[in-house]
Amino acid sequence: MLITDKEKINTFYQALLDRAQSFVGIFFVGVKTTDIFCIATCRARKPKLENVVFYTSFKDALDNGYRPCKICKPTENANEAPEQVEKAIALVKGNLKEKITDFQLKQLDISPEVVRRWFKKNYGMTFQAFQRMYRINNAFQELKKGKRVTNTAYDAGYESLSGFGYTFKKIIGKSPEKSAQKNLVLISRLTTALGPMFVGATDQGICLLEFVDRRMLETEFKALQRLLKAEIILGENKHILQAKQEVKEYFDGKRKQFEVKIDAPGTVFQKSVWESLQEIKYGTTTSYQQQAIKLEKPKAIRAVASANGFNRISIIVPCHRVIGKNGKMTGYGGGIERKKWLINHELNNSI
Repeated sequence: MLITDKEKINTFYQALLDRAQSFVGIFFVGVKTTDIFCIATCRARKPKLENVVFYTSFKDALDNGYRPCKICKPTENANEAPEQVEKAIALVKGNLKEKITDFQLKQLDISPEVVRRWFKKNYGMTFQAFQRMYRINNAFQELKKGKRVTNTAYDAGYESLSGFGYTFKKIIGKSPEKSAQKNLVLISRLTTALGPMFVGATDQGICLLEFVDRRMLETEFKALQRLLKAEIILGENKHILQAKQEVKEYFDGKRKQFEVKIDAPGTVFQKSVWESLQEIKYGTTTSYQQQAIKLEKPKAIRAVASANGFNRISIIVPCHRVIGKNGKMTGYGGGIERKKWLINHELNNSI
């Protein structure tokens, strides 16, 4: 949203001059003379007040034609977890069989309040719920390998089988004894040059990569649960870790092809369309019509466009490389300005 309140504009402009850390993520400033946007702590030379506009989200700035500043990297640094939160997350991942308490956080100079607020805002859950998901996912993986329920429960830090069983069933959807054939979709968060994304994976490969502000995200989660007959919980596996590394290399301009395995449920036609998307070369674009012709279905242009719209793995399955027949940018789940950025990014790095 564009900020129009004069008092707020003056406050935000002063924060920009002061490089006030407390305003990071509160506003994004667009500079009319350069068409870039920044966060409050940007080290670049400060523009005049009459040459700036303020937005409440980086997506608003992108949608109005502003590009991320290369100095302050607003879409990355405004959404990165604070250092205290990063430490807390590392603590959980490094101690999957232990419950991390507020006392332990304080002993490490980590504010439990800061951690709680960040998780509520960015994941819509408490830090304790985040911990439980990671611990239960670890337990689930051990049970699938044949470990006994009793040993798994106590190794996971639970003092009783009933407490473990209740939490396990609440998260996984089945009791520990009946979970061997249960499917899981693990979801993790990553930060990119265009904002934070969610990456999801099964044991077979990546099934989701979407910007967290995508309008259809909730619908996509439900579709994955139905199509894969799976529960969705927070966690990571080897496919997610590989995808995070490859996506980082892509945004750094160092990767043009992805190697991570994909597990994308859909109809036979949808899968054929998604496979054709992966054949579009880096730094090039095509049209829905050309895509339909290549699939030997020249009259199925709308069906092809619809299948592209159901793609849940952005960037890796590059639906952003498909544009209108007239060369104009068409619909993209992450937003048209993100689509433009991705196409320009590839053009600039393919030279």
